[in-house]
Amino acid sequence: MNNDILSAFLHGIVLALGLIVPLGVQNIFIFNQGAKQPKFSKALPSIIAASICDTMLICMAVLGISLLILEISWLKLSIFIVGFIFLIYMGYNTWNQPPIDLTMNSGTFSAKKQILFAISVSILNPHAIMDTIIVIGTSALKYSGIAKIIFTLTCILISWIWFFSLAVAGYNIRKLNKSSTILTIINKIAAIIIWAVAFYIGVQILYEIGFIN
Repeated sequence: MNNDILSAFLHGIVLALGLIVPLGVQNIFIFNQGAKQPKFSKALPSIIAASICDTMLICMAVLGISLLILEISWLKLSIFIVGFIFLIYMGYNTWNQPPIDLTMNSGTFSAKKQILFAISVSILNPHAIMDTIIVIGTSALKYSGIAKIIFTLTCILISWIWFFSLAVAGYNIRKLNKSSTILTIINKIAAIIIWAVAFYIGVQILYEIGFIN
């Protein structure tokens, strides 16, 4: 039993890090909020909202609920289409964001806007959803009882720690460099990554509708 629990714990750490560490839309948003907010505490709404969304997705994946949802073809296609449109829009906004004076509070998101965007980049990102559902959901099948609970809680814990760490990294960059040069470069790179994800989702849509075999 102890070996099963240890295995589930270590598996959860490695798996969660493997899924969450690669630079993606969600990570970019959290990092930017840490960098742009005048105080670290001001970035908490986005961090907590994204963490809660990930917690829900992980729980749904482990329980198998999300797998059942994706069996409905029209719903799966709808998720892809909405996600594709949102990612194109977010990439455009990120690319065209004007330079921000980091010594001022202008250009920062309110708590409400942070929460809405954090939910959007978490729920309207089909690529992240599919990763969570397929990888975590299928990996959880090998565990049962306490081991399954440990696996789930470990994945959730890593998610929360990672988002807080990203925001801290962004905030420290703000303190080290008061000009907006670094953030401008990061935004350009971020926009390209977001559009790359959107392109991938677009290809998946073409597969779903049978345009590509």
